[in-house]
Amino acid sequence: MLRLKTPARHLFAQARRFQSTTASNGNGTAVVLVNMGGPSTVPETYDFLLRLFSDKDLIPLGPFQGPLAKFIAWRRTPVIEKHYGEIGGGSPIRKWSELQAAEACKKLDTLSPETAPHKPYVAFRYANPLTPDTYAQMKKDGIKRAIAFSQYPQYSLSTTGSSLNELYRVRKELDPNEEIEWSVIDRWPTHPGLTKAMADNVKEQLAAYEKEGINPEDVTILFSAHSLPMEVVNKGDPYPAEVAATAYAVMTNLGFSNPYKLVWQSQVGPKPWLGAQTQKMVDEYQKAKKPIILVPVAFTSDHIETLHELDLEVRGEAEHPELIRRAESLNDNPLFLDAMADIVHTHLRILNGDVTAAEVAKEKGLQSKILRIKGPGAQGERGAFHEAINASG
Repeated sequence: MLRLKTPARHLFAQARRFQSTTASNGNGTAVVLVNMGGPSTVPETYDFLLRLFSDKDLIPLGPFQGPLAKFIAWRRTPVIEKHYGEIGGGSPIRKWSELQAAEACKKLDTLSPETAPHKPYVAFRYANPLTPDTYAQMKKDGIKRAIAFSQYPQYSLSTTGSSLNELYRVRKELDPNEEIEWSVIDRWPTHPGLTKAMADNVKEQLAAYEKEGINPEDVTILFSAHSLPMEVVNKGDPYPAEVAATAYAVMTNLGFSNPYKLVWQSQVGPKPWLGAQTQKMVDEYQKAKKPIILVPVAFTSDHIETLHELDLEVRGEAEHPELIRRAESLNDNPLFLDAMADIVHTHLRILNGDVTAAEVAKEKGLQSKILRIKGPGAQGERGAFHEAINASG
């Protein structure tokens, strides 16, 4: 049974200790972007797929998870290797994540000098740099305070929860004395900077349609997110609701200028997944010869789901590709980089007691938590770690 030492009366004391100790130890604050990752080179594909299909939080395969994961990874590797070859020889997600972390930390040094220097790290769940390697490097660098910053804006046990479960397992193994003190940013689906950056990218595509002689008001906006197995959805996972919240916030920014729908991509295997499927919805608009804009609403940078699935498959194989445009991914978008820095800065202000988590959640759609775990770990207990985090309030 996990014990989370976070009584309400201790929160502000712990938070101020986080900041004051950071300032005094000279090591600053580590900002660790956590994400699923992707193989940076084609030869890394099999290991990436094996880790992915071995993760019970992401794709539950029952009692034969291990053997099935090996078989599926072996079976899919040739096709996926080909896909990565077609987008430049690997996923760019590491490049973008490292750039985003570095730029956000530069901004944070100005926004929050009392917690500086802010040191950027990336910890991937299924690809290099893996969480154990990042944690080991942080210990080598003498880090004492760290923020796990989920790069899934919308929370799911299958994504954020899985990454944080992995972080806990690694912490238990490499840092049993808890030398590094952690806090967590686990979701930010309606942060104003995130949704405005997305809205601006949509506006660029609407303007492009207008230049081509297509009335922007005739365009439908399709917000596309990575799907989830219905087995996960039916357990009450908040991901669908939070993705919908992001889409709604983007449309609010756009003044609901266009019709819009929420669709789901990247389904794998025979089990039921959350729909409607992106490809099937696009096919309907193609048959009607109606223009659409695809918006990658749950991704913070380009990777195989945008560059291959949306660009090369959905659009590239369409009969009328001129009626499909994709909003740019966030990547190095200056507004998004400002948003990342603001999210972490706001989190630090919560830790310092300058604002309350409730105020921030209402204003910026941000949840921040102080991580205090005592007692036995959650190895093999799906979701137990993240349920304990959420119980902290």
